Amino acid sequence: MQSPDFEKLYNACYMRVYAYALSLCKDPPLAEELTQHAFFKAMLSSFKSTSEEFTWLCAIVKNLWYDELRRRKKRGELSESLTDDSLGVEEHLVEQETILRIHLILSELEEPYAQVFSLRVFGELSYKEISALFGKTESWARVTYHRARIKILQRLEE
Repeated sequence: MQSPDFEKLYNACYMRVYAYALSLCKDPPLAEELTQHAFFKAMLSSFKSTSEEFTWLCAIVKNLWYDELRRRKKRGELSESLTDDSLGVEEHLVEQETILRIHLILSELEEPYAQVFSLRVFGELSYKEISALFGKTESWARVTYHRARIKILQRLEE
């Protein structure tokens, strides 16, 4: 990628890509590292115009995050739980239990439902961006998200 084009891309997309990375890892320094690494990889490779540049960068971040998770799993590291001091102890425990149940349901949910739900809720991606990642239509992304949400709610009620 040419230097002036890359600088424009960096300035236009950095904060959105960082926000996506932060939604995945919940760790600001790690999110910054993932974002920087994604832009570095983007600079070294060539962009294929089958999707938007932002979507392409998010896909790189997602793959880097999965690589990081695999490294952590190999080393036996457990992810640190995030705490919110504004919540009381009971509320925090209930919230953590619900989050844990949703993540367990997501781990058992068939694809593409789990990934679409995660990208929409945790990644805060638009339906357009999700559809571009999967190479599908925007209505496919909406329907898949809606179905995933219904499946998760049904399993939460069980």
